[in-house]
Amino acid sequence: MAAKRSMDELRERVVLGEFGVRNVHTTDFPGNYPGYDDAWDQRRFEEAFRVDVVREEDGVLEFDMVGIDAAIANAFRRILLAEVPTMAVEKVFVYNNTSIVQDEILAHRLGLIPIRADPRLFEYRNQVYSKHMTWVPLGNQTDLFPDADFRPVHDDILIALLRPGQEIDVLMHCVKGIGKDHAKFSPVATASYRLLPDITLLQPVEDEAAETLQKCFSPGVIEIQNIKGKKVARVANARLDTFSREVFRHEGLKNLVRLARVRNHYIFSVESTGILPPDVLVTEAIKILMGKCQRFLNELDSVPME
Repeated sequence: MAAKRSMDELRERVVLGEFGVRNVHTTDFPGNYPGYDDAWDQRRFEEAFRVDVVREEDGVLEFDMVGIDAAIANAFRRILLAEVPTMAVEKVFVYNNTSIVQDEILAHRLGLIPIRADPRLFEYRNQVYSKHMTWVPLGNQTDLFPDADFRPVHDDILIALLRPGQEIDVLMHCVKGIGKDHAKFSPVATASYRLLPDITLLQPVEDEAAETLQKCFSPGVIEIQNIKGKKVARVANARLDTFSREVFRHEGLKNLVRLARVRNHYIFSVESTGILPPDVLVTEAIKILMGKCQRFLNELDSVPME
């Protein structure tokens, strides 16, 4: 029975010790553990996989993605950072700039200002040949996008300080792009994930030791209850902990607590730059990931089998 518990811990938990972290390697493939069928099964995946939205406010979305491998979680994060398209300033034509900011620095700053324009309404730039040359009046763009509100996300981004008599007169062209090409196209300020903390008290922790234990963790993680006149520690909300491993500095406590992380439970945090809401960015990232998977399947189908 103890051997099975140890094997389950090895398969399902990343354990944080005093001097290192154990069980960090990926185990989601068949034949890794004797007696376990870890072959991928679509029905089993659909039953275990879920997405729980925890918080959405002020351009920040926090959600849990449960039942996936680290490779998928990291692919999703990288897509958010570098492959969800946005609109950004690409060309700056400087007609007059008498400020102390050089033209190149000015153009760079303008390129990093988030533009509130839905990139789904635009196409990527294509290669241009002479047959593509045509005249398009700029005036009818208001008819093409009657409900659009294209503008910088924030009105208070400082570009340059001007002295009396100085001026900046520039014309900017915005294009569609992705973060892999340039960081200015990245739609997120941050996109990160962490594994769900799992804290287990191996023995009762009481009185002064309970108070010391509470101070070793982030606020709200450890709760002290009064049971029959004794102060008893319990894990209230392990999710709030940052795993500083402060508890291992106390000789009387370090063997009473097991710190681990749930291997397939990822807590995502996505902060938008304001170009699109974070829930839309997550949806677009999922579409891109699905497209990558479909292209891979198409490549497999196109390769002749011997």
